[in-house]
Amino acid sequence: MSEPTTDARFKEMLDAGVHFGHLTRKWNPYMAPYIFDEKKGIHIIDLNKTAAKLDEACNALKQVAKSGKKILFVATKKQAKAIVEEKVKPTGMPYITERWSGGMLTNFPTIRKAIRKMSSIDKMSTDGTLDALSKRERLQISRKRAKLEKTLGSIADLTRLPAAIFIVDINKENIALAEAKKLNINTFAMVDTNSDPNKVDFAIPSNDDASKSIAVILDKVVAAIEEGINERKSAKDKQTSEKPAKAEKKEKQESEA
Repeated sequence: MSEPTTDARFKEMLDAGVHFGHLTRKWNPYMAPYIFDEKKGIHIIDLNKTAAKLDEACNALKQVAKSGKKILFVATKKQAKAIVEEKVKPTGMPYITERWSGGMLTNFPTIRKAIRKMSSIDKMSTDGTLDALSKRERLQISRKRAKLEKTLGSIADLTRLPAAIFIVDINKENIALAEAKKLNINTFAMVDTNSDPNKVDFAIPSNDDASKSIAVILDKVVAAIEEGINERKSAKDKQTSEKPAKAEKKEKQESEA
């Protein structure tokens, strides 16, 4: 699929309201380089700057995905939850859309224990252990499983800390951002005019409140990640197909020697 032209891309962001910031009185002065204008008391984000920063972030995220490492998405605000789940799930990347549990990164071993607990309950369901329990006990365990699923569902396969974190709204997800920074995890985020872009390694100046704006940015981000995953797969497939040929060549050389 060919890349949209600059004009088409600009129009897409414009139509989605990516350029709408917050009320001017709520601005963060560090966002000044990314503000184009002010209209009716609202800051307007410079979409040329958004496009440039988005490209920069996408290139970096593609490389993370290509290396086989994980990118954790965090978006617990209601207008972002469903979009993140829908768009990120097919990539196999982990995401948090319910509540950020403090220590999810900085106290990762404890989180892994909770994940193992969830797996052990699943095993009980398949090996018949649950059937041997009373109805009350089964209900208690299923409630515990549902609670764990809500908190940890999409990170159940996360066996180690992610290499990067992508956040929608760094003000709302300030704990997640602080934990990632403490652990030197690369941070990517949609940053609105009321936030400090200097807190993030790859800040994408954009409207982080409107669902259409979030969807447009995530479409580009997810496409870059999928590209990285596909390039990794192609390289692996090529390596696998080359192995028999190399072995055959070596065998031939040895027989001729």
